[in-house]
Amino acid sequence: MEGGHKLSGQITTNASKNGATHLFAAALVNRGKTTFHNIPRIEEVSRFIEVFKSLGIKVVWIGKHTLTIEPPRTFSVLNINSRATGKIRSALMLIGPLSARMRSFRLPHIGGCKMGERTIAAHRYALEDLGLKIETKENYYQISHNKWIKKEVVMYEASDTGTTNAILRAAILPQRTVIDFAQQNYMVLEVCYFLEKLGIEIEGIGTKTLVIKGNPNINTEIAYANSEDPVETMLFITAAIMTHSKLLIRRVPIDFLKVELLKLEKMGLHYNMSRNYLSDNGRTKLVDITIKPSKLKALYDKIHAQPYPGINTDNLPFFVPIVTQAVGTTLIHDWMWEDRAIFFTELNRLGASVRLADPHRVFVDGPSKLKGAQIVCPPALRPAVMLMTTMLGAEGKSVLRNVYAINRGYEDIVGRLNRIGAKIKILK
Repeated sequence: MEGGHKLSGQITTNASKNGATHLFAAALVNRGKTTFHNIPRIEEVSRFIEVFKSLGIKVVWIGKHTLTIEPPRTFSVLNINSRATGKIRSALMLIGPLSARMRSFRLPHIGGCKMGERTIAAHRYALEDLGLKIETKENYYQISHNKWIKKEVVMYEASDTGTTNAILRAAILPQRTVIDFAQQNYMVLEVCYFLEKLGIEIEGIGTKTLVIKGNPNINTEIAYANSEDPVETMLFITAAIMTHSKLLIRRVPIDFLKVELLKLEKMGLHYNMSRNYLSDNGRTKLVDITIKPSKLKALYDKIHAQPYPGINTDNLPFFVPIVTQAVGTTLIHDWMWEDRAIFFTELNRLGASVRLADPHRVFVDGPSKLKGAQIVCPPALRPAVMLMTTMLGAEGKSVLRNVYAINRGYEDIVGRLNRIGAKIKILK
């Protein structure tokens, strides 16, 4: 990467990785053919397709970003692709829908970003309340059925994937189920919108309390469009800030970026916003945003992630390079993920001043003049992309190695950035 080049023109936000993976799991509520539009061609989706095919599920790409999913009449996990499940955490959401097809089954341990200890407590407690027993073995989870099924469940913690798993289990139960402390993030809403279209009755979408009337026998042909990725929009906002560029970002899912934009506005960022229009799913509000070169100043209070509608935990790492360009000292508090803040100190290799207070907090002094360096990607998607966007603003040449983590979540990101003025080469 050759940093220091201004970006210009416009770039469009792609459909979301998390929306796609949550929708894949939700497709198994349907016994018929499901067609999804706006599915990104990324490594995370490829791994999920490998898992599906190993379960006997037919997945066919019928367009650049459109595919069909057809489940088999009977399921078996004997040949499940454990290599693929070991690379994606989202496979855990298969427990809910698969429980409608099998009385007992094994699911290999799941993978994903390496950021300290990540438990499945939110999934386990909700699913146990909904009639499942989950035993953790050395290399797999053993799932079986209990006799007792509660009609009201409280989520153990603020978990997007845990909420979706509970929703999908409730969707296949022939009863009215209440889920309290449900998350309202974009991928959870995506699942609810899809299930509604599928015929599942859901009350309270977008609130902390969902009421779901399940149906285990849905067999229909349905098409649904995945909506845009707020985390990818945040990448483009960061790229514009780091390169001091004027950039038009199209198809921004504004309801999931309002707090991030407010924080940036209070730091001094100037931008224009269009009127609202709807995504292809007919539900998600979109806008176009023009980011303008701005002089930033540090906020007096800390910047930290919260469950929706707070700052998205996936967006928090982008604030680290941003505040390297702000006058003053900023405290970034990453309380949600163990050890992820340690990855933030990699920006020091590029000339930043990032001081680690503890495994969850860093102090960032700015503004810093950044310079190129060679860095190995951390084994976590968002910190890896954080490094890439920082390199866009670092004078000279940088090399970023082991970029699989980035390819997990972003389609053709190099080509798309190069088309708006970046100078990036892929080294084979």
